[in-house]
Amino acid sequence: MRVLVATAVLVERDAVAAAFAPSPAREYAIPGATLSRVTPAEGGPVVLDLLAAGVGPAAAAAATAAALTAAALDEQPSGPYDLVVSAGIGGGFQPEAPVGSLVLADEITAADLGAETADGFVPVTELGFGAVTHRPPESLVRAVAAVTGARTGAVLTVNTVTGSADRAAELRRRHPGALAEAMEGFGVAEAAAAHGVPVLELRAVSNPVGPRDRAAWRIGDALAALTGAFGKLAPALESWNPHDRTQ
Repeated sequence: MRVLVATAVLVERDAVAAAFAPSPAREYAIPGATLSRVTPAEGGPVVLDLLAAGVGPAAAAAATAAALTAAALDEQPSGPYDLVVSAGIGGGFQPEAPVGSLVLADEITAADLGAETADGFVPVTELGFGAVTHRPPESLVRAVAAVTGARTGAVLTVNTVTGSADRAAELRRRHPGALAEAMEGFGVAEAAAAHGVPVLELRAVSNPVGPRDRAAWRIGDALAALTGAFGKLAPALESWNPHDRTQ
């Protein structure tokens, strides 16, 4: 099974890679980026390519699409990807997703893709365009949540990180099932959907969603939680059938 893991920045990518130490990573270039290949176990059936895709949904979509296209055209035996995972740290809605916890998306939603009207925000789908939500495979979400202890709920993709209590409350009003927000998941999911590849989003909570209080951030703890989660992921991936899209 070949998995593409897209993070925003190198420190997140390195936190994922740390789950597989001392296994050396093999690096190779694709257009505009570098992939680091790791395996959960020597000779194991799961291979992960790690990609620091950039910050925000546009950069994440572009880099993920480049990696997926390169894999689809690759003549090596590893072939195309079976799964794409958007991973990293993010903000958690309190009290459901406390700092240091893990959130696994059962839906990946673009929270601010649409239009402001006199009656409030209207998602782009109500304007007759595109999509605002991607849903990961239910069976895989259940399996990964079971092995990692992650909470499951909506992860919102935003272009502007929330910085006020009013904005946090508005997001929760529009998306009552939301547990976390980040900036890349929807872009990664759009690229995966264009290639017909299923997607997951896994976030370690580094800060509360709301007023920006840097003293309350726990980035190191969140990165450690991300490493721990990926260290437990292999059994769930090995037991999942990526060709059964009904699950």
